[in-house]
Amino acid sequence: MGQKVHPYGFRLGVIYPWKSNWFAGRDYEEHLHEDIWIRQHIRSRLARAGISSIDIERKGDQIWVFIRTARPGIVIGRKGAEVDRIRKDIERYTKKRVDVKVEDMNQASSESRPETDAALLAQGVAEQLAGRVSFRRAMRRAVQTAMRAGALGVRVQCAGRLGGAEMSRREWYREGRVPLHTLRAKIDYGTAEAKTTFGQIGVKVWVYHGDEIPAAEKEAELARARALQPTRTGAASTGALITDEREVLEEEPDVPVIPVGGEPVEEPADEAPVGPEGPGEEA
Repeated sequence: MGQKVHPYGFRLGVIYPWKSNWFAGRDYEEHLHEDIWIRQHIRSRLARAGISSIDIERKGDQIWVFIRTARPGIVIGRKGAEVDRIRKDIERYTKKRVDVKVEDMNQASSESRPETDAALLAQGVAEQLAGRVSFRRAMRRAVQTAMRAGALGVRVQCAGRLGGAEMSRREWYREGRVPLHTLRAKIDYGTAEAKTTFGQIGVKVWVYHGDEIPAAEKEAELARARALQPTRTGAASTGALITDEREVLEEEPDVPVIPVGGEPVEEPADEAPVGPEGPGEEA
């Protein structure tokens, strides 16, 4: 049987960075469980806030929590009351200083848009299924929304008692390309669960955003291009690779010509101009 691998973990360290950035020795287990609790607590408190991802950084006794959301007003609350409440809850649990920062996905500087974010698309489909919308219509709408927003490929899958059937099954829709085996392919992956009257339905979404060349490969291609850069013929070789064009185009200094047998040859002085009456005659 085919074994499924998480698209994010498969590309971790190749094109994707870690979502938790810290170093620990003996207290690794404690930090790990704190990160799990922080993510679960924020998602349970802000279930309707459209949270895409939660990144955590640590340095000493300081914790930074970065929340990427499509609805920053719900996360921040009135006059920042909701963010302060979350920060105090995390400080009470971890006994450390906590700083919570909210990133708005609707801004132009954001990497991904809410319409092409896999986690938000999965949450949208799950909310529609809980609201008794037809699963086929919800899946088709999610695919069309992502493709219209600029995604190169989308796949949406639902599994469970679809349509209230007694036997559970799995159905999916796909449009465009979703190359799961390509490491440089930027695949966004998100899941959600819809709690319906006839059971729980799982939703999975894959979104293909194009290819990203890894940093090591970029540096190798740049070094190869520098090595193949043409230099001016006839220039003296110093044994070093010339990477600056100004060095190549720089003019050579004038060197006096020395014959094989002796001293430098002086150039003849310019002769006086010849008048109309001929040389040596005065006008």
